[in-house]
Amino acid sequence: MIDRRFLLLGLFGVLATPSLHAQTSVSDPAGIMTAIYTRVAKGKGEDGGNFVIADKAARAKYLSKALAAQWAKMDARTPKGEVGAVDFDPITNSQDPDVASFKVVSEKQEADKATIAVTITGHRLERKEQADNVIRYDFVRDEGQWKIDDIRGTVDGKPWSIRDMLAEFIKQTDKPKRR
Repeated sequence: MIDRRFLLLGLFGVLATPSLHAQTSVSDPAGIMTAIYTRVAKGKGEDGGNFVIADKAARAKYLSKALAAQWAKMDARTPKGEVGAVDFDPITNSQDPDVASFKVVSEKQEADKATIAVTITGHRLERKEQADNVIRYDFVRDEGQWKIDDIRGTVDGKPWSIRDMLAEFIKQTDKPKRR
């Protein structure tokens, strides 16, 4: 009888102990990115990360107010049926998402800003430029919560930034002022 009690007590202790894999919180930048990429890599990793930027509600959840406002301005200037400035999945840095695994690294974290680098590996293809496998996320504290303030990467070794893409689109679609 004593053996069963110890067995049950031990089992209860194991179940009550937080998972070792849950060392990062979903409320810190590395934890947020781990949660996002865990979802992205499910199945064959072909669904991508458009859920982060899909609509106004998603953007409010994941993006800083400033970046979400910039995105909304781009949306307002995009003709119906057109794509706008972001015509790819920035989360997977691709047109055709393919994520088998990922590695999240905190490059910099201060009290109110952070930079997280995520390196992705696909199932199907090897990218010519290894730098194209790394997507960087600049985070800011926005009303006490960590939010993505920019997404940066490279395509064929050439850098891109979501903020820069949105700003350029907005600039190009500015209506000339009447005199």
